[in-house]
Amino acid sequence: MTITTTSPRGRAFMRGHEGNPLTCYLDPVGVRTIGTGFTMRSSAVRRELAGLGIKKLIPGKTKITAEQSDTIFAAVLAEEFEPAVVRGSPKNRKQHQMDAAVSAIYNLGAGAMEWTWADLWRSGDIKGAAAHLGGHYNTAGGKKLPGLVRRRKEEADLFLNGRYATGGAVKESTPKPPRKPDAVVKEAQEILTSKGFNPGAIDGWMGEKTREAVIAFQKAHPHLKADGILGPATLSQLRRDAKALRDAATKGAGSALGSGALAFAAGLPWGWIAAGAAVLVLGYVAYRYRDVIARRWNTWRGKEVRA
Repeated sequence: MTITTTSPRGRAFMRGHEGNPLTCYLDPVGVRTIGTGFTMRSSAVRRELAGLGIKKLIPGKTKITAEQSDTIFAAVLAEEFEPAVVRGSPKNRKQHQMDAAVSAIYNLGAGAMEWTWADLWRSGDIKGAAAHLGGHYNTAGGKKLPGLVRRRKEEADLFLNGRYATGGAVKESTPKPPRKPDAVVKEAQEILTSKGFNPGAIDGWMGEKTREAVIAFQKAHPHLKADGILGPATLSQLRRDAKALRDAATKGAGSALGSGALAFAAGLPWGWIAAGAAVLVLGYVAYRYRDVIARRWNTWRGKEVRA
């Protein structure tokens, strides 16, 4: 029998990586997302949401039920991803290979069936396809993301050996540290520290101290649920904030350097120009993070701010 659909275990594997937040949030690059990675870029998602009376996704406000998420997930897979794998893979594909491939392109896009790993699969080099998938396609914005590194490795293991890992999209606090530091938790701890939230040691352990820092971070972002759980929505916000800080620093440095060069060419006092550039940088950062500053100010005053 030719395999053409994703198995229940395959769907659970994807959910383990994607999560299933039932309230809309912004992904790491600012795309409005809900459920198992659903966005308005998908025609199937738009159709299914329209059937529920939802025409627009609003972060922190648009909500769906678990049952509705299951229905949308099935429709999206059947319309956009399962056919792409069937068209682009050998007919003798096994169920675990189908599941791994659907998971990969669900994250990377259906066009990933035209990439090198899939070429190797079509040529019959199963081990080569798994090795290439496991070692590539794990960056965002030019930077390797621990979550993507882990996902590619687990997809490769599933593709080659049929092992269905849990994915670990949701991180909850544990009373004891893990045998091996969790790369995703460590990434979150580093970002929390840079944002002024103290998670304790950066050790990859989702302990009580890190949980408290996550709750504080969530309270500073009204669209997040302050539950102390490091899930897809919270992790996306952390990564987005980290990127915004890097961008601000880059723009600030570029502005200061450019102003200094113009001052030198014009024979103007460097000190005055440097001070002016610093003011511009501070003004940009203050404007960019005006909502966070307002929340911190109101929190200090004992006033609660709601979305």
